[in-house]
Amino acid sequence: MIIQTMSKNRKIKKVAVAMSGGVDSSVAAAMMVEKGYEVIGLTMQLYDNGKVSASGSKTCCAGQDIYDAKRVSDKLGIKHYTLDYEKRFLDNVIKDFADNYANGLTPIPCIRCNQRMKFKDLLDTSLDLGADFLVTGHYASIKGRGNDIALYRARDISRDQSYFLFATPQEILKNISFPLGEITKQETRDYAKKMNLSVSNKPESQDICFVQSTAKRGYREIVQKLRPDVKKSGNIIHVNGEVMGKHVGIDSFTVGQRRGLGVISNDGTPLYVTKIDAKENNIYVGSESDMEIKKFNISEITWLDKTNKLNFFKDVDVQLSSEHITQKADINIEDSAEAIISLKEPNYRVAPGQACVAYDKNRVLGGGWISGNLSL
Repeated sequence: MIIQTMSKNRKIKKVAVAMSGGVDSSVAAAMMVEKGYEVIGLTMQLYDNGKVSASGSKTCCAGQDIYDAKRVSDKLGIKHYTLDYEKRFLDNVIKDFADNYANGLTPIPCIRCNQRMKFKDLLDTSLDLGADFLVTGHYASIKGRGNDIALYRARDISRDQSYFLFATPQEILKNISFPLGEITKQETRDYAKKMNLSVSNKPESQDICFVQSTAKRGYREIVQKLRPDVKKSGNIIHVNGEVMGKHVGIDSFTVGQRRGLGVISNDGTPLYVTKIDAKENNIYVGSESDMEIKKFNISEITWLDKTNKLNFFKDVDVQLSSEHITQKADINIEDSAEAIISLKEPNYRVAPGQACVAYDKNRVLGGGWISGNLSL
């Protein structure tokens, strides 16, 4: 097993580890202990599940997970603190999630949580406690030093989480570490078993942490509590202009959705959501060919590559969702906030609100949020 090493030119004595109660963060903490650092375990209590949804669902960063993080900390003999970040998480992540759906977008709350919570509030707390850097259990790698520091995909591509970390600027990368970036998930579990950690076989959370996995309405329950205006009825309109039916709220739809539309085409051709017009409260549908996109804008850019002084990048790899396979594109950065992505081949699942992340092989160049300005 390869354990990511820190800079040999620094005598680091204390580190803070973000401990969610899962196997990944627990192993990250154990690695730091084994390497001889003074380790502090920090767990963010992000929400009271009952405040945002009905009780009885699986939780994350609350309840059992906090208990598991504390138990692992005790096993490792390290200090552990639970931080009450409920209000910050509500204001910076959950409300943003609801607002995005109300605006017809498809949000990614995990990226916002990394950007606004883990690598802002939690990092600040870590440094205030005297830690030299913050360690997390993400599967990604940080390489280089100073102005050459860069974010890379994990060695285990099947577990890579660099897509969710694109909004982490260089000045933040200098203060964090991802020790799991050079090992596989199986090696992580094997390490947990070797260290006799109670979470070695703990299942992974597959859902958005603050959304009930067992709820029939899922995320809609939260969106409607925070943005009741999304429940307004509106029209479902074919791209040819035909009004095909009514909907009971735009929060029921995402771009690219095929099932549960409530309308069918005249010839039996599958219909997809092609556009969500939140301003007019209309849902547009069409055939798969109507979803073809070759050019779109991105906003809120975080660009990590400082080596290229130009504003144009040719034939780079772009990833348009967490499950999307990269494809070639040209990128024209218009200013510090906007860029135009020109795909070499059309894509049929470009969803406003998702992230577009650019790569040079395994190195993250940067990225931004897909806006509603799409074109064929």
